[in-house]
Amino acid sequence: MAEPHPTSVPELTTVTRTQGNNEALKDGTVTPGTFRFAFEEVPVLVHAFRRMVRELAYDISEMALTTYLVAKEHGAPFTAVPVFPVRGFHHGAIRYDPASGIRGPKDLEGRKVGVSRGYTVTTGVWARTVLQEEYGVDLGRITWVLSGDEHVTAYRPPANVESVAPGSTLEELVAGGELAAVIGAGYDTPDLAPLIPDPQEAGLRTLRERGVYPINHLVVVRDELLKEHPALGADAFDAFARAKRHYVERLRAGEIAEPSPVDRMYLRVMELTGEDPLPYGIEPNLPTLRTLLRNAADQRILSGTRPLEELFAQGTHDLTA
Repeated sequence: MAEPHPTSVPELTTVTRTQGNNEALKDGTVTPGTFRFAFEEVPVLVHAFRRMVRELAYDISEMALTTYLVAKEHGAPFTAVPVFPVRGFHHGAIRYDPASGIRGPKDLEGRKVGVSRGYTVTTGVWARTVLQEEYGVDLGRITWVLSGDEHVTAYRPPANVESVAPGSTLEELVAGGELAAVIGAGYDTPDLAPLIPDPQEAGLRTLRERGVYPINHLVVVRDELLKEHPALGADAFDAFARAKRHYVERLRAGEIAEPSPVDRMYLRVMELTGEDPLPYGIEPNLPTLRTLLRNAADQRILSGTRPLEELFAQGTHDLTA
């Protein structure tokens, strides 16, 4: 049953993908205390990221983690709350043609590798982190070929980044041998396979051994609203956290009749750690956030690392869920 609302609270335009951990927000089972969500549905979520970065189109928006970091570095007037609604392992995002003669990640050095969309895309950052930290790949010896542009137009990539030739696709270039592999594309191409064998098990091993559990998305709020309503960041965090708890309780109880691949992944994480598979808050995510910030700087996504407190709204720094 939905919780009652005061009639005077503001309605804030909000974009977040409908999924297990946000479902209780969308159906009204969980509501915030100081405002109302006015949800807008955006079928292709990355379009919402772009509109938020370029037009400040919403009051509250889900956003890819590195899109946020780059936007923040370039002065975007919004700030995150430490709500992380989408996570996943990226070992399987690196795909190649097994007939190409490539034997493993180190063979990518001296070659070209495609990246779906922009260089700053979160999947690409995490996949390059895997290559560098787990397989010793020298990322500077690879030319990265992009199929699209960056959400943050002010961003300038390093010299070893170029764009795909007009009229070509990354999958075609891999098949033709011009690219050694591709990140974030080719999932439905039968001739392409994960470069890293058993990628989900490899991701779980990284979580077990290094404590790194990649974050894909977080939630941002317009700075003007955070200034006008000092409790807004904590209230938004609380609403997302309560909705997430509904989902995790259902996962634990086996109440999801037909688990999706994402549900099954979270169940595996729960089995491995014995803990909530979607931790919110800065403190339980420190190893992952520090790893991402360090690698984003190494990959010249960011000019340097920043204190985490600068990246998250006041009043949310000590919150966990």
